[in-house]
Amino acid sequence: MSDSSPLPPVRLLPEAELARAALSTPLLSRAARLARWAGPDTRVDAGGELVEEQLPAAAELLGLTGDDAAAYAGEAWRVAVDAGLVEIVDEEAGTVAAGQELGQLTGGSPHDVLAVWQAALETVIADASVPDLDGIVDALDEGGEVDFSSLGWDPRAEADFLDGVLGNLYLLTASEDGPGAAPVPLPALAASMIVPSDMGEPTNDVLEQVSDAMMRLDDQFRLLEPVGLVEYQPVDEALMADGDEEPAAGPVDEADVSRYGMVRLTPLGAYGLRARLLEAGFGAPAVGELADKGADALLDGTAAFPQGAARAETEQWLARRESLAAARELLSAARGADAGAPLRRLRCQQALSLLGPEAEPALREVLDDPELGGLARVWLAERGAADVPQPSQDLIFWLTIDTVAAQLAAEGNSEELQLLVEGLARQHAGFFAEAWRVEHPDTADVLEAMGRLHPDKKVAKEARKAAFKARSQHGV
Repeated sequence: MSDSSPLPPVRLLPEAELARAALSTPLLSRAARLARWAGPDTRVDAGGELVEEQLPAAAELLGLTGDDAAAYAGEAWRVAVDAGLVEIVDEEAGTVAAGQELGQLTGGSPHDVLAVWQAALETVIADASVPDLDGIVDALDEGGEVDFSSLGWDPRAEADFLDGVLGNLYLLTASEDGPGAAPVPLPALAASMIVPSDMGEPTNDVLEQVSDAMMRLDDQFRLLEPVGLVEYQPVDEALMADGDEEPAAGPVDEADVSRYGMVRLTPLGAYGLRARLLEAGFGAPAVGELADKGADALLDGTAAFPQGAARAETEQWLARRESLAAARELLSAARGADAGAPLRRLRCQQALSLLGPEAEPALREVLDDPELGGLARVWLAERGAADVPQPSQDLIFWLTIDTVAAQLAAEGNSEELQLLVEGLARQHAGFFAEAWRVEHPDTADVLEAMGRLHPDKKVAKEARKAAFKARSQHGV
């Protein structure tokens, strides 16, 4: 994922709901319990870890049992320290005290709670990037530094890989044009990082790399689930029954795909990953950010939004305004002859469709406007308004060019646009003989696109000839 690639807007829950979710995550709740449990007799080592002899008591406090109880208690303690729930008072003596952030969990705002959770998330993501290095002691050189090359592990590459996976998971979640997100099969997520986009049939070497990546991700998502980032269904251990055989990375039966691992980004996880993306310099919009801005920001900001997200953003914007004033502001912002103007007018028309009869005076005010008169007539006609003047032929052609230009900007050469182009050519005999004369900045580009999209060679040729005339008319 490139930092120059525009990310789709994500729909976030209110901070109060997210804060409640954060407090209920197993890892943060364990860290908070340990922070309240810590006292004058609690001791940590030079790295801030709870000393080994106190881990059993910490595990018992948390109700943890089994072989991994001490490890889970140690992880919760590490989160408590990194998130500021516990402070080290004296490094030499190894004494601790409650940290300033502990009070935020009960007395802070939802935003304060989420800031503590975000710090916990960073700790867990950093831990998930580190493999189980059984040979780390043997890799120490004479100066006490770890020779990572001897372990076959590149810390920066591991961190970048996990960041890339989480970025792709966020992208898939934000791209869902509706509430909630479907779980993503682990093989698909691993393949998104390994298989080149232009590769047809993956080679055996690439499939082996995907399989290796799946196993790394299986371990990592098991670590990330307790902090509330994801909901995760691990790889079925029965698939590993035959010795050291790894799960197949190639196509699998749809009924069995869940056995290879399924991961879903939680609403809390979407909030956390968006914060990380913003910190890293990505543009990561959230639905609702434009509600308190002007109509120009709304129309430009939603230009690249999926239709559902654009509607949700617009509904929030309209909810804060009186209908007539909102309509006037939208219409004013929709004017222009710049490259983004057609799409602004399309978004304006979509926004106006959400308003009731109270907005009618604003639409009548622009009936004679050469840029807005067409969409105003459409709005009034759809509501059965009386005394709507018939549009001139010039206005019909101008509105047609403007509409196609907007669709091109919004969707590119989509199937829907192709159907629109075919319908226009079929319904308006002699369309191209007149369309090239339209005084619209996008006339030539639209006619050229129509020639490219129309399946009938004769009609396509007419469109291209009309595009040439339009360019010649303007000396292009």
